[in-house]
Amino acid sequence: MEMSAVGRLEVRITAADVGKRVSVRRLTGASVTAGKFTDTVGVLTSWDEGVLVITRRDGESVRIPESSLVAGKVVPAAPARRRGPAASYEELARVSARAWRPVESERLGDWELRAAVGEVPREARPRGAVAGRRVGFTRRANSVLPLGDPGLPLDEALTAVRRWYGARGLPAYVQTATGAEGTQEVLCGELERRGWVREVTAELWIGALAPVADLRADPCGVVLSRTADAAWLARYQRKGVSEVALRVLGGGPSVWFAAVPGAEGVPDAIGRLVVDGRWAGFAAVEVAPEQRRRGLATTVMAVLARQALDEGASAGWLQVETDNAGARELYARMGFTAHHAYHHYREPDPAPAAR
Repeated sequence: MEMSAVGRLEVRITAADVGKRVSVRRLTGASVTAGKFTDTVGVLTSWDEGVLVITRRDGESVRIPESSLVAGKVVPAAPARRRGPAASYEELARVSARAWRPVESERLGDWELRAAVGEVPREARPRGAVAGRRVGFTRRANSVLPLGDPGLPLDEALTAVRRWYGARGLPAYVQTATGAEGTQEVLCGELERRGWVREVTAELWIGALAPVADLRADPCGVVLSRTADAAWLARYQRKGVSEVALRVLGGGPSVWFAAVPGAEGVPDAIGRLVVDGRWAGFAAVEVAPEQRRRGLATTVMAVLARQALDEGASAGWLQVETDNAGARELYARMGFTAHHAYHHYREPDPAPAAR
């Protein structure tokens, strides 16, 4: 809270502070005696008609009536990190994008429109589905990465985005981020006001690479390859991988696939690594359900980390779903911490035609 020289609470923010990180205290309840104080920290994304909207680190937006404010101030853009490699959001966004390359892309100012569209493989089609249905492989490869100014007013830019994806038979998605310096809380607020729907939220975690490589893990039996072979794909959670998907999986500066051989030719565990300068990106770390809690995920991570160190990397990153408690616990033990959250916003459904 903010105190004046005489000890009173003060609101020291105005509508001119939209886009800045703020801390506010508000009163919830009918009166000071019956209510309670609630604190909110995040980016002030709008202040219209007596209502503030603050976007928190996790991307959730909080609406606060101006009349309920009792204190407020602008705070530093992001808290100082106490451990792990230093990194900006933009650096990590570009590194993670290079590790999951689309098949085609186009610039819209500083925005990148990305697509990786292929025909759904026969084994992945619903029963009765006809051949020829095309689909994008993952939202990350089929979404806009908005790192800067699109060069057009926002409504015109979003119209161009919808047109571009519509021409490819895809819904339009915009990938945004929250929770670090330089992230896109204001853009999130603008999308929500226009009816775009947030469908997915995950986090990007970072950590030093050497501690992962030093984990006590037996590397024997871990096979590294430059390509995802049929055995590796048999363990990969996304079934019916198309040729387009293989291009995405194999794209990146220096890509490695790890496998722990298992019964009947299907690995007990797998992982994917992309080395890009000082960064090593880990993905697709999966273990057969019956083989879990044997340390196989740790083994795969350690072997891949050692490979990355050999190529000159020093820092690691990975993406984890917010509800994947097991993975979050594992990566926290390895020294990874959350850097920022990222989200995929889908274009609003078209309005129903008038009758």
